[in-house]
Amino acid sequence: MRPSTILLFKNIGIILAIVLISACNTNQQPGYKSTEPVNYVDMVYPQLDTEHSRWFFFASASRPFGMVNLSPDTEIEGAWGSGYRYKTDTIKGFSHIHGWQTSGLSVMPVTLTKEHTSTIFEDFYSAFSHDTEKISPGHHLVQLERYGIKAELTSTKRVGLHQYSFPKDASPGILFNLNTMLGPSKNQNGSLEQIDGRTLVGQLDMAPTHRRPKPFLLFFQVQFNTTLDSITKDQDSGNYLVYTNPEQKTVLMKVGISYTSIKNAENNSATELDHWDFEKVVNESKDEWNTLLGRVKIAGNTKTQRRRFYTDLWHALQGRRVINDINGAYPDNTGPDLRIGQLPLDSNGKIQFNHYNSDAFWGAQWTLSTLWGLVYPDIMEDFTHSLMQYYKDGGILPRGPSGGNYTYVMTGASSTPFVVSAIQKEILKDNLDSIYMALRKNHTMGGIMSKAGYEHTTSLGGGLKHYMENGFVPYPIPEGKFGGHQDGASLTLEYAYQDWTLAQLAKKLGRKDDFDYFLKRSQNYKNVFDNSSGYMRPKKINGEWQEHFDPFLYENGFNESNGAQSTWFVPHDPEGLASLVGGKEAAVQKLNKQFTNAEKLGFTSGTSHDVELHPEYSRIPINYGNQPSMQTAYMFHVLNIPDLTQYWSKKVLDKVFSGLNPGTGYNGDEDQGLMGSLAVLMKLGLFQMNGGTENNPKYQLSPPIFDEIRIDLHPKYYSGKTFIISKNTSLTNESIPKKVLFNGKNLEKMNLHHSSITSGGTLKYQFDNP
Repeated sequence: MRPSTILLFKNIGIILAIVLISACNTNQQPGYKSTEPVNYVDMVYPQLDTEHSRWFFFASASRPFGMVNLSPDTEIEGAWGSGYRYKTDTIKGFSHIHGWQTSGLSVMPVTLTKEHTSTIFEDFYSAFSHDTEKISPGHHLVQLERYGIKAELTSTKRVGLHQYSFPKDASPGILFNLNTMLGPSKNQNGSLEQIDGRTLVGQLDMAPTHRRPKPFLLFFQVQFNTTLDSITKDQDSGNYLVYTNPEQKTVLMKVGISYTSIKNAENNSATELDHWDFEKVVNESKDEWNTLLGRVKIAGNTKTQRRRFYTDLWHALQGRRVINDINGAYPDNTGPDLRIGQLPLDSNGKIQFNHYNSDAFWGAQWTLSTLWGLVYPDIMEDFTHSLMQYYKDGGILPRGPSGGNYTYVMTGASSTPFVVSAIQKEILKDNLDSIYMALRKNHTMGGIMSKAGYEHTTSLGGGLKHYMENGFVPYPIPEGKFGGHQDGASLTLEYAYQDWTLAQLAKKLGRKDDFDYFLKRSQNYKNVFDNSSGYMRPKKINGEWQEHFDPFLYENGFNESNGAQSTWFVPHDPEGLASLVGGKEAAVQKLNKQFTNAEKLGFTSGTSHDVELHPEYSRIPINYGNQPSMQTAYMFHVLNIPDLTQYWSKKVLDKVFSGLNPGTGYNGDEDQGLMGSLAVLMKLGLFQMNGGTENNPKYQLSPPIFDEIRIDLHPKYYSGKTFIISKNTSLTNESIPKKVLFNGKNLEKMNLHHSSITSGGTLKYQFDNP
């Protein structure tokens, strides 16, 4: 199917490149049949981009969204550049919690000599080699070279299971490093107590951080498969060394954790792990991962591309962590003092949903909302109920909670499009008026839009008062500095889009006055478009444009972006934006030029988040290394030029999301599944420009990079059984399909409604005439 847009391209000078560009699988190898059994965890490469990763980025011995995320730490200082860093060859402990602004319970198996006993609390790190390391979802094996110990890790959702094989002549011990800097937070006030010959209990505090304003408690129970010989406490550090039975050289250790009490840590452990079969836990963890990863089955392209796809999909299910116990108890820190809350139970006494610790949903409208909404609606529903639980407890629906409390990470009301998308896809059907009122509060004074990033005690940094009164957020905000990301032009664009999504829900619920009001506010993006420069531009409080404006100057009124990148942040009204730019043809030409220039820098601001401020990288006009540019390739599609979407998205995929090594992957800013989700969607050829927030949402389509894709639809939510995407690739030198068929009928436009997809069927791209 070729859109009738050839005349438009004649003035752009790119049609020849579009026709000649090869398909993304030009180096294609025969793929396995989609019916062939696949062990999906073996396709995942956990080390992807670990040279640039951050504290919560890496995972190994964990379950999907597990409270326990057990893995080795090679760096332990700071939220950035910490955790498992591939190029650091020294292990400094195995810790159980790697979450958004959370960390805790670092342990280290050691062998002891008389000389070492006096220095063990300060000198316990060990070198290791990647050559003898084995990592897969749910399992991590590493050799501690200093001690000759083979350490293996696995877990259930709330219990870490360790297996340490000590040398025959060793005196085995385990160091509990309870008082230490660990990633984003200092662990302090740690204590450990022996209950019986094989059991310890304890607790520690995660000190407040700049982002998480209150301390967070961790409780734990530790059980051994062998007797304990003795415990030594270091008076200087407050840490503990546990000596186990010297005759037992294979030591297994269960660590059940809780954020509410030692009793609930014990219950979590007893309920989830009542045996000592290490391999059984590893296999059960792999089965759980395989079940989720296997909802999407692919065939074709190279083995490397298939492995990268499942690594991306795995990342889409990472980072955000359960904080409730198995009985439904959870920490509520939204009030002045810690309260232990209780999630609702069903008639069988099981919790109705989980409660979560989560980084912001900033950018989730183009990533998690679409992917979870189609493939994992059960997860999307769970997270929405969790967001509502925070609203019931603290009065505000969060955008990124940590430690059972608000963090006000990033800006705006990013949870609004996420929740609205779940409603429009009919994942949520009950209590919609209550949900609407919770969302609406965030769009009014005193709600979360009033707060800039990490603005805990005031509500001025978000500039919402100015937005409501004058139609834009000024830069700088005249009241002063109250939080991070007080970048008025970006805030205006973000609020306008989020207002539009709320208006769609108001319309669905028959709230006409609210619909009219928020729809009008959604046009505020026009107030920061500067005709003279052709870009979005910051405005001062008096309505005058910022002087000496440079559209390529990073974070100059724009959040984690520059004016050139953020000009395209109008996902709810692309035609209105095009009109401002000078019409569709001018808009396409402008955006195409930005992509052409961005290609010279590989479409990203360097290979890690911390170099985005580099004077050369920061001036890139399109940045696929951060959230504000995630949608730009599909802007061509909604401007009726899907061919260019296909052209540039393939180039982005090839350059940004195709590598499979520790030095590449997500450019160090994989905000808990956002970049992984984006890569998955672009490879499937499914996108939703407005985040799937309109009635019966549409998907913008482009040919996938695989020959066949089978998505298993969740029977609780959708009537169809399977949605299949396939393509005829006998002509691989042409990237534009001659026909696109859905259930045998020709599609006039490259769009499909959500209800059509979830009713099941086959979408087929035909590149030649059969």
